[in-house]
Amino acid sequence: MLTLLGFGMVITFMYLIMTKRLSPLVALTLVPIVFALIGGFHAGLGPMMLDGIKKIAPTGILLMFAILYFGVMIDAGLFDPVVGFILRLVKGDPLKIVMGTTVLALVISLDGDGSTTYMITVASMLPLYKRLKMNPLHLTCVSLIASGLMNLSPWGGPTARAASALHLDVGDVFVPLVAPIVVAIAGLLAVSFWLGLQERRRLGYAVLGGGRRTGVPGQVNTDITEDEDRRLPPDQTAAEEDVRRPRLRMVNALLTGVLMVCLVVGVLPLPVLFMIAFSVALVINYPDLAEQRRRVANHAGNVLAVVSLIFAAGIFTGILSGTGMVEAMSRSLLAVIPPSMGPYFAPITALISMPFTFFMSNDAFYLGVLPILTEAAANYGVTATEMARASLVGQPVHLLSPLVPSTYLLVGLAGVDFGDHQRFTLKWAVLVCLVLMAAALAFAVFPLVGTR
Repeated sequence: MLTLLGFGMVITFMYLIMTKRLSPLVALTLVPIVFALIGGFHAGLGPMMLDGIKKIAPTGILLMFAILYFGVMIDAGLFDPVVGFILRLVKGDPLKIVMGTTVLALVISLDGDGSTTYMITVASMLPLYKRLKMNPLHLTCVSLIASGLMNLSPWGGPTARAASALHLDVGDVFVPLVAPIVVAIAGLLAVSFWLGLQERRRLGYAVLGGGRRTGVPGQVNTDITEDEDRRLPPDQTAAEEDVRRPRLRMVNALLTGVLMVCLVVGVLPLPVLFMIAFSVALVINYPDLAEQRRRVANHAGNVLAVVSLIFAAGIFTGILSGTGMVEAMSRSLLAVIPPSMGPYFAPITALISMPFTFFMSNDAFYLGVLPILTEAAANYGVTATEMARASLVGQPVHLLSPLVPSTYLLVGLAGVDFGDHQRFTLKWAVLVCLVLMAAALAFAVFPLVGTR
């Protein structure tokens, strides 16, 4: 009965959110309660849910203050010089423009918010693509994959979900992944170079000695004026300029650098680090109390949307584990997996994370499927931490899913068809995922073969 209840709960949850019958927040809260009541677990329901929420609380705190911190950094204009430098550097070279798009998207994606990344990247680079008549699918392709890689940060979402579902420390999951992510970024830059080279050849662009630029006769004029190089994103209105703090840019960069070092070294728990960093950033950049309240209120929507899901996930995972459904489901799963394939659970999970997270939301995969796979993998000596890392490999493909709202924003801003974007980007996203997986195996982030 527990097996049927468990699979029924997961399938019902996935169906309701994939068909948009319920929001993830509502489904995460109500679906497990209903199935727990059906199974006769009403007496211990409260403690189960509270236990799940308690275990997830540190992750919720981390996400809250990470979003607020990077929101303040963007408000203060920390990344403005990067945008301006890239625009001046790429000039009219299609290859440099695609490479610059990738670098810009990687930097802006540090805040873990795909919508912000797409708005800033497209607003900054699309005028250059249009002027040179470049293919905007290259813009959407590299931006999405960059966001998928950088979204693996502890505050980005998938890592937090995986850690929450398995009751792990986010730092333990993420820090060993840094080296493979760097290798995957190098792979993305190689893809960007190839795409840019193709565009340069298609447009007949050539770079001559002395830095002069020309195009083949009959092709579009690729010269970009100095004013166009320095054009600011259109969303930087006069009101937004009021919150910029250019004189504090070096201070903010130093603060962010120290935060990243402390995060990797593990000086303090991640939630505490971001609480301290956010408080310091707010006092330094906006000492006025009224302005501090406005900055917090400006990012409250993003915080609420993410953190509410995390705490609702505590109810789902608390009931799933407290009722014994996870154990029953894992035993059933083990019964259908050939024993010869069991030791390879980690790389299998990495591979199936691509199609699974494409056809279902991150909530459904990490909160519904990953705990089952992890329980089964434990029988072959693969730890929960290793399974959490393996499950993150497919994130660049996940963002191509029609279930991801920010992807609609990306194609809408760039003016491309969603289906065209999917067809063009899929092969490159899969390639980068495979690079990430190969690097993770090379760095022993998760094992190719289990220990037993």
